[in-house]
Amino acid sequence: MFVLTVDQHASRRVGDRVEALLADLAPLSGRDGVVRAFERTVGDEVQAVLRDAGLVVDVALQLLRTGGWSVGIGAGPVDEPLPASARAGSGQAFVLARTAVERAKSRTRPVALAVEGAVPERARDAESVLTLLGAVLARRSPAGWAVVDALGTLGPEATQDALAARLGVTQQAVSQRLRAAMWAEEVAARPLAARLLTEGER
Repeated sequence: MFVLTVDQHASRRVGDRVEALLADLAPLSGRDGVVRAFERTVGDEVQAVLRDAGLVVDVALQLLRTGGWSVGIGAGPVDEPLPASARAGSGQAFVLARTAVERAKSRTRPVALAVEGAVPERARDAESVLTLLGAVLARRSPAGWAVVDALGTLGPEATQDALAARLGVTQQAVSQRLRAAMWAEEVAARPLAARLLTEGER
């Protein structure tokens, strides 16, 4: 099981953004793989329990893209049966997520994400891949995000011609933006991150 504990940066300075984040994450609640949907735990922190490592990767990268959040991922067993509320849950994955989010807050980290797992070496490997992906996302330009978002809307089978028509640019511009955005590299690395998270859970 995977527990995500997410803490807001500098809430005293920028104000509480938890309700806005929960609204953004609300569409996840009906997805397969969500055991307990995101909810506020205490203060400016939210938590969820997931069983799908691929979904964990999706959510973690979404949070890094949004910015302003420290993301802790705990991979391991939980005490079952789980209570109705994630904040009332217990077990190793919850403890690991707490340790991870505290590490994620370090200003020396390249991205505000950390992973702790029942199999520590696999958790460290997963963290390395997710950190690399987070760094790619942080360096992506607005033009790169525009083409990536258009691809997300049209679907993975969309042609570059279709993307160009949607964005009002040339097919060559689409190709250049996708390369600069390192979209193919991100797509290739996401399954590896998910597999390493799964191996870190066991």
